Amino acid sequence: MKVSIIIPAYNEEERIASVIQAALGQDYGDFEIIVVDNASTDKTGDIARTFPVTVVFESKKGTSAARECGRIHATGEIIANVDADCIPHKSWLSKGVPYFNNPRIVAVSGPYNYYDAGFFLRTFLWFGFFLRWLVNQIVQLSWINYGGALVGGNTLIRSDILQKAGGYDTDIVFYGDEASIAKRILPYGKAVFAMPFYMETSARRFKREGVLRLSYQYLSTMFGQKKNSKTPLSVDLSN
Repeated sequence: MKVSIIIPAYNEEERIASVIQAALGQDYGDFEIIVVDNASTDKTGDIARTFPVTVVFESKKGTSAARECGRIHATGEIIANVDADCIPHKSWLSKGVPYFNNPRIVAVSGPYNYYDAGFFLRTFLWFGFFLRWLVNQIVQLSWINYGGALVGGNTLIRSDILQKAGGYDTDIVFYGDEASIAKRILPYGKAVFAMPFYMETSARRFKREGVLRLSYQYLSTMFGQKKNSKTPLSVDLSN
């Protein structure tokens, strides 16, 4: 199956080269890379164009709008979401795509490994991802059937299922994109949350905004808040 790796990026001139280089180094045989310049005011787009990738521009700010722009331009059977501060291991796709040999699986996700976090923060966050794995098992029970647990920058989704679900909700600026897409695609099948399917990424957002505050934001969007389309654009949209 061909995979389309979509990388939304807003003012990521310091990081965009690293994520593109890691994505290009995948040992999987058939993939394309689409970088979505999300109205950056720095050299993000210029740097991305120096690589053999497709660069598209999205003027509406927000990760969901950027991902939807990338999805529209994608040609793969699988959409792979990667954020601009992620560093996918060379076997990332090779580990994730085989799950789709099961036709009932519509999405595959896994935890982040925060390469720049201290021991205590990393331990706390890994415990949180274990809880997310557990939640994913529970909410997909037939008598509950309430979405699933996905990680925004570490998720593979069948492109035809995304199309049926209406794509990404571009009214969402930042928080809530994972919860929204999970609730809309899982009527078509199941999502796997695999702890070994991890993604290297930065803990910069937790360091800047606080672990408790961000944890609350993510939980509230999964269990209750439908979306945050009224979130002001002053939100830090750096991915």
